[in-house]
Amino acid sequence: MEFHKHGLSIGIERFDKNFFLSLKAVGKLTHEDYEIITPMIDSALSQVKDPKVDVLIDGTELQGWELRAAWDDLKLGLKHNNEFRKIAIYGNKHWQEITAKIGAWFMSGEVKYFDDVNDALSWLTLKEK
Repeated sequence: MEFHKHGLSIGIERFDKNFFLSLKAVGKLTHEDYEIITPMIDSALSQVKDPKVDVLIDGTELQGWELRAAWDDLKLGLKHNNEFRKIAIYGNKHWQEITAKIGAWFMSGEVKYFDDVNDALSWLTLKEK
């Protein structure tokens, strides 16, 4: 039997004095993945008054979404779009850069794609003047 690893892992990371939500996407995401991760994100954000969250998404092992999972991803982004200040997507595929640009249309915060994790972290930790 051959196994295919897929899903989302979620965490809170800190670099210097900056905290952010970290997500790592692996394989081809399914609707069932979002049924598990969505309540976790909803719960975490509901505990913070007026959240303005920075997010680092590691898509280096992401292979894509099933159609229903892509819809779930869009719904999750729309539901929390005012709560995200910056979303840095770190990946290694051209389609991820295009997806980031399209996703930026639906988010009130900034969304940028990076092919270098250090560039993504530098951008996330840059404070406005």
